[in-house]
Amino acid sequence: MHLENKIQPLVSIITVNYNNEVVTAELMASLKKNSYTNLEVIVVDNASATDPASLVLKEYEDAKIIYSEKNLGFAGGNNLGLKQAKGEYIFLVNNDTEFTDGLIEGLLEVFYAHPDAGLVSPKFHYFFHKGTIEYAGYQAVDPITGRNGMVGCREKDEGQYDNLMVTHYAHGGGMMTSAAALRDVGLMPEVYFLYYEEFDWCEQFKKKGYKVYYQPKSLIYHKESMTTGKNSPLKTYYITRNRLLFMRRNVAPFSRTLFLGYFIFLTIPKNTLQFLVKKEGVHMKAFWRGIYWNIKNFKTDNICVG
Repeated sequence: MHLENKIQPLVSIITVNYNNEVVTAELMASLKKNSYTNLEVIVVDNASATDPASLVLKEYEDAKIIYSEKNLGFAGGNNLGLKQAKGEYIFLVNNDTEFTDGLIEGLLEVFYAHPDAGLVSPKFHYFFHKGTIEYAGYQAVDPITGRNGMVGCREKDEGQYDNLMVTHYAHGGGMMTSAAALRDVGLMPEVYFLYYEEFDWCEQFKKKGYKVYYQPKSLIYHKESMTTGKNSPLKTYYITRNRLLFMRRNVAPFSRTLFLGYFIFLTIPKNTLQFLVKKEGVHMKAFWRGIYWNIKNFKTDNICVG
């Protein structure tokens, strides 16, 4: 290995594009201006209606574009990129993010200092409200409600979360792993398609003895929910379906029973009533479809874990 590569190991950047080439091109432009130069940039196109190549390559001519014949979802799209990544470290980022200088260097620093690092996420600010935190780590998923929140979300950044720390989950919009840890843990679980897959992946890393870190030295800007929309029926369906799925796969039997009781007797009546009052029939249908998927796939192999 050349000396400069020891100082700057090859980092593979993977992002997934789905009918959003303008936003993806803006990410490419921010990469071009970034301080870290030893990059392999992979754009996975998830069967978009239009080819993103001309816009993407105009902003980052060395980008490698991988075309999927069908929409594989977030996990499937990223896995397509992971299989071809050559970097010693791999940074999965949403296409609706923009880099700041020192972002990659800060993330790498965690791996150098902490051999137990499996996944590392930077601090997230809202792109359209710079200076306001979106993510400074994740709280634990509550074993009864199946809910959790981001640390610092919507707070003004006054340095209150500027300490490196172990956190419960990485942010799916930007998480770095090492090729060595990836070989050990394996690819992202594709059963989710959209939402919760990064939580499940973090659990798989933790089961193998790795830790998830939050690195405040590194900052990324996020244009939050530009692909699926803030309150789309698609989001309602997958959030419902995958909240249940995640709990089934990752929670101990006793807690799982408590969660199912909470969901059946509180969540279902409350959400159904809200959708009725707001006359959001499309969302109610999506919510019930998410529940039905879990009933239908209740005994599917590899979904439930003890």
